[in-house]
Amino acid sequence: MLRVDPIHTLTSSLTPTLASGEAANPPPFTVSTIFTQTRLDGWIAVGLVLAAGLYLYGVHRLRVRGDHWPVSRTVLFIGPGLGSIAAVTVSGLHAYDTTLLSVHMIQHMVLSMVAPIFLALGAPITLALRTVTGAPRRRLLAVLHSRVARVFSFPLFAFGLFVVNPFVLYFTGLYRITLEHPFAHELIHAHFILTGCLFFWPLVGHDPLPNRWPYPARALLMLLSVPFHTVLGLTVMQSSTLFGGDWYPSLALGWADPWADQKVAGGVLWAGGEFVSVTMIAVLVLQWVRQSEREARRIDRELDRQEARERAAAASSGGTAT
Repeated sequence: MLRVDPIHTLTSSLTPTLASGEAANPPPFTVSTIFTQTRLDGWIAVGLVLAAGLYLYGVHRLRVRGDHWPVSRTVLFIGPGLGSIAAVTVSGLHAYDTTLLSVHMIQHMVLSMVAPIFLALGAPITLALRTVTGAPRRRLLAVLHSRVARVFSFPLFAFGLFVVNPFVLYFTGLYRITLEHPFAHELIHAHFILTGCLFFWPLVGHDPLPNRWPYPARALLMLLSVPFHTVLGLTVMQSSTLFGGDWYPSLALGWADPWADQKVAGGVLWAGGEFVSVTMIAVLVLQWVRQSEREARRIDRELDRQEARERAAAASSGGTAT
């Protein structure tokens, strides 16, 4: 009879595998391995399926009710939103995130700076508020207006978390822990997504969040984040020590040089951070211009209505006098 020791199983799952074999020594990283090394066994994959299912169910309920929901929001949330998370956590990239620092940095950039933007543009909170009714809707509104939500959605607080977290991760022993323990590694992925959402949601999202800043302040906050990515990326590139200690050399990958890969990782962090930040500033400026145009049209309509009322009043008074 086969006996399974649950304690041994748990500790084994949290212990790095450095023995020979595919788990410790994946094949050389190529474009094809992104597809051949795909795995669907992580809890993040389950979360992605649930998130997509709930979102699509909400859209379906609105359509059945006869309400309109922009197709663009659905495409942004499911496609580059959830899709980009899947691309770096479910595809073959996931098989290399503990063997190549450069792959980990790609994950870092996508999870914290790409996916959150498109998730915010998908407006899932607005969709939930329009879908649910009764007590669930009241509870959701209570959460949105709670003190905790106000603190975590305050732009300066979210900005601090966003820029400080990478330094805490890479310049302490925390990064080595995430390499050694798969559960901690998965948690850091979720942490990247969460901090990115906290930072980008109030900046570009359509959901009704507290502490919404005007567009010039949002663009300025985004601009202030650029130097932090530059400093972090250059520090990684020019570091005289390997991040993760002897983890990467101990893998003995004949097809990868840890020192060269670390320089690539720093370049990814530097260039990727600046590209996303500059793009975000452009998006915020565009949103600002569109908001100004909408406000100008609203004022014009109000002035037209006021002028029409004045003409009607003048005509009425003239007719009475006659």
